[in-house]
Amino acid sequence: MKILVIEDDAGLRRTVSLLLESEGYDVATASDGAAGLAKAEQCNPDLILADVRMPGMDGLDFVEKYSGNGGSAHVVIMTAYGNPETAIDAIRKGAFDYIDKPFAPDALLLRVRIAEENRKKNQEIRRLRREVKVEKRHSEIIASSAGMREAIALAERVAPHPTTVLVTGESGTGKELIARLIHDASGRPGAFVPVNCGAIPENLLESELFGHVKGSFTGATGDRLGLFEEAHRGTLFLDEVGELPMSLQVKLLRALQEGEIRRVGESQPRKVDVRTIAATARDLEGETQSGNFRSDLFYRLNVLRVHLPPLRHRSDEIPVLSKHFLSTYSELLGVNVKGFEPPAMKLLQTYSWPGNVRELENVVERAVVLADGEHVTLEELPMSVREPNGVTPLSSDSLSADELSVKKRSAELEKHLISKALTVTEGNRTRAAELLDLSYRALLYKIRDYGLDD
Repeated sequence: MKILVIEDDAGLRRTVSLLLESEGYDVATASDGAAGLAKAEQCNPDLILADVRMPGMDGLDFVEKYSGNGGSAHVVIMTAYGNPETAIDAIRKGAFDYIDKPFAPDALLLRVRIAEENRKKNQEIRRLRREVKVEKRHSEIIASSAGMREAIALAERVAPHPTTVLVTGESGTGKELIARLIHDASGRPGAFVPVNCGAIPENLLESELFGHVKGSFTGATGDRLGLFEEAHRGTLFLDEVGELPMSLQVKLLRALQEGEIRRVGESQPRKVDVRTIAATARDLEGETQSGNFRSDLFYRLNVLRVHLPPLRHRSDEIPVLSKHFLSTYSELLGVNVKGFEPPAMKLLQTYSWPGNVRELENVVERAVVLADGEHVTLEELPMSVREPNGVTPLSSDSLSADELSVKKRSAELEKHLISKALTVTEGNRTRAAELLDLSYRALLYKIRDYGLDD
């Protein structure tokens, strides 16, 4: 176990260090609270012994700042001014225990061993909770195909390491589920913080990621924590990372390389401990070659890639997924739908699923709502699945010369597909954008241009 001793009395600091080292502990030292914060960040101790009365930042301020920054070590306060108020104040601010000075060596070692045992119990509890979370996440990811089994195995293998992961695959294949599985299995104590890079207006994206200080721009009425800081000691999931504008790509690269961010309007950087997982449906290698995505950022994100195959390449999973979604929504909606009639299941297996698992889930949810009996019939599946090529064919014999415009016909097809996606998702524009493989902003522009916003 690694112990950090923060004590301004050099003699006592040396005495405590020698005592602990004689018991086999790895010991680091600091002479005041500010130095202790820096040392704690550097050596990541399991236990901290901190004096109360020190010049500059005292022990109580140290505990408050250390705990506020997400420090996980147990802190035992050492004080020659022992009284109930000091002890209560120290524990309220995040200390684990306290000991009065002067103390006997055995008394100090007892406190250290109690803290050590408590830490081991907490670690075991976290491990068991993590296993439960991972098991639950596994139940959400139905994978019988070789491609999905390989992706999950790779995700689990990389989870304990801080390596940046790039999850690739078409929209709707389950990239966020894989990212959450990696986080759950990583043991990181911080939160899983997802952000869709294509759903946030460009002028707000920097503030969203890095935060801002009061007065940094119009409307900044107070300091705001960014998503990087929210994900401190956890995982930041950058979905649709290919949508990031070039100006943000540079700042993201610095954050990943240096482990620090700078709030909008602030001159000093802030250290963050964040594990980053990025996801994209785009061909980022092609985007780098065309100059739309920075190659240095691509290589920084693509340390390890987990690729999810599209649903059409794992059709053997469709019956299992369909029954899973049917059971989930039947229970959620309080209806008694038990299965699919054979023609309906056959259609589900032969449809190409351009929206992948997300589209399948939407279709099954809709079918459960519309089902009149215990089994979903062919007629209760949406027209988009029953007639996937349902755009009325155009006969070249019936078209006049001015109707042969590829641009005009492409626009008509695009309008038809957007309208169908909005119908399938019941007007949910975020889900429609995912089905159409468009960014959220692009979909809003097209809805407005085609007059579909009524």
